[in-house]
Amino acid sequence: MAAERSPVIQQIGRRTDVSSVDLWDAMYHPDVASAAPCPLRDQYGKTFEFGDLYRDKKSIIIFVRNFLCYICKEYVEDLAKIPKSYLQAADVRLIVIGQSSYLHIQPFCSLTGYDHEIFVDGDREIYCKLGLKKGESSGSSAGSPHVKSNKITGSVKSIWRAITSPAFDFQGDPAQQGGALIVGPGNRVHFLHRDMNRYDHVPISSLLHYAGVQTVHFGNKPQIIEV
Repeated sequence: MAAERSPVIQQIGRRTDVSSVDLWDAMYHPDVASAAPCPLRDQYGKTFEFGDLYRDKKSIIIFVRNFLCYICKEYVEDLAKIPKSYLQAADVRLIVIGQSSYLHIQPFCSLTGYDHEIFVDGDREIYCKLGLKKGESSGSSAGSPHVKSNKITGSVKSIWRAITSPAFDFQGDPAQQGGALIVGPGNRVHFLHRDMNRYDHVPISSLLHYAGVQTVHFGNKPQIIEV
């Protein structure tokens, strides 16, 4: 029986003690390569392959838990604040992937104000191939500039959205955790983070910094960039 894969944070950056060929090989990630052919759907139900998202360009890809999760909602609300001009200047795509029916994409975008790219992996094939965790370890939202609601009010709002939704479902597996990936062009991984719990998201400014995009400050605290 294979050993259980532990959630990891992986960063790959330029080193001066290796050749460009060795560095290119080091950036290759077999999990991403195996996920490349997996199907995704956009808000219209049109099908794409996961590899289409980063074949020709570096992409920041955020995997959210489910569209009813209030933490995911508030995180995506902040993603919506990233100017498209910042991404265009760095030649980087910003993509959110959920794991619900594609029919939930448009209501979620309307709710969050998110107008960058978004797709769904309804069968969670990509989530599984990338080793994104199911279940969660204990964690805290303390210090996150993206979580504005407390647990009680956030959960109540999520339940209310589920009840009032035209299609009553969880809009994804509630036990599924998300993650963040910076990849491309091709199957070259610059950064990979697998969330341990619903609060374990990467600060957006850090993701922008890792991808070479001008950063955006969120929250009231002084900006801190992880290096």
